[in-house]
Amino acid sequence: MTRQLTGLAARILTLTLLLTIAAGGNAMAQQIDSSVAKNLSRQAVEMWAAGSTINRSIFADSYQNHQAPLATGGTGSVDLATWADIVEANHKAFPDLKVEIYGQIAEGDRVSTHWRFFGTQKEPYLGVPASDRPVNWTGVQIDRIADGKIAESWVVWDFFTQRQELELGK
Repeated sequence: MTRQLTGLAARILTLTLLLTIAAGGNAMAQQIDSSVAKNLSRQAVEMWAAGSTINRSIFADSYQNHQAPLATGGTGSVDLATWADIVEANHKAFPDLKVEIYGQIAEGDRVSTHWRFFGTQKEPYLGVPASDRPVNWTGVQIDRIADGKIAESWVVWDFFTQRQELELGK
């Protein structure tokens, strides 16, 4: 377990450093009010919680969500419609899912949100039959804000722990 957590921490640190370097190296990075930017990012993360609705108005029309890993396996990017479908599937599988935000940092046009999701699997999810098991996983989402909306998100999350808890109940 320590090795998996160390690997996740290394991936999160690498992604954070790459995005920090990219934002710092871009003299044209949009400067925005950090409290407004943090609020947008908080809203996006909290859409995963049970009973939440997806508010598409906070996202740019060309929104891209880059995931490492994708819930379906591998890594890649999805558009807003596909992201909304993934969130809806999560709502069905984990009808009591809660979101806890550990902290946020805003710099330039980027907001980093460290979060935890936890709930109980009540419906099938990604090929795993309903298990009635509690699950608990963490991640980091880095959002790029442009023209008052979330234009892109980069998400690194602990897929290993989620799958292990779903399949093994650990």
